[in-house]
Amino acid sequence: MTNIHGGALAVLVGVVGLVVRRQLATRPVRRNGSLIGPAILGVLGAAGIAFGIASVVKYHPLPLLPVVLLAVSLPVAAVFGAARSRTVRVWREPQGAVLRKGTAATAGLWLASVGAHIGLGLWIDHAAGAGLLGTASVYAYLAIGLWTQNLLIRGRATAAARTPLSA
Repeated sequence: MTNIHGGALAVLVGVVGLVVRRQLATRPVRRNGSLIGPAILGVLGAAGIAFGIASVVKYHPLPLLPVVLLAVSLPVAAVFGAARSRTVRVWREPQGAVLRKGTAATAGLWLASVGAHIGLGLWIDHAAGAGLLGTASVYAYLAIGLWTQNLLIRGRATAAARTPLSA
């Protein structure tokens, strides 16, 4: 079974740490800002999956099971993103700005999400028999989860912006 290499694990911990830190800070909900991070992770994710496939087919044809597991792992990321979006507080200030702040539940769901991907990634790599397809798909997983979460939070922020302030 392929293990996550120390360097890849360090990068994963760093990226997730940065994302969670930003999630727990009070900050405004911006029109486009919440989609830039997922877009960058998406590009890295596409490159990672291409690298992962190449790392498997270098040794033998890509079996079906790891492809199916990868296809299952990406909706799992979206489900976690949707769940996390419900744990983020969204409110409008008296001045009209809409703010967001993650909670302890948000951080806990991030840890559960990353744990789920590590488990699925190791299963994908084991099923592939060679290479790092599961490990290399982490950025795509993070991109889908974060995009889903941010999209749903933006919807809540739009509703909060339209709600009249109480007197």
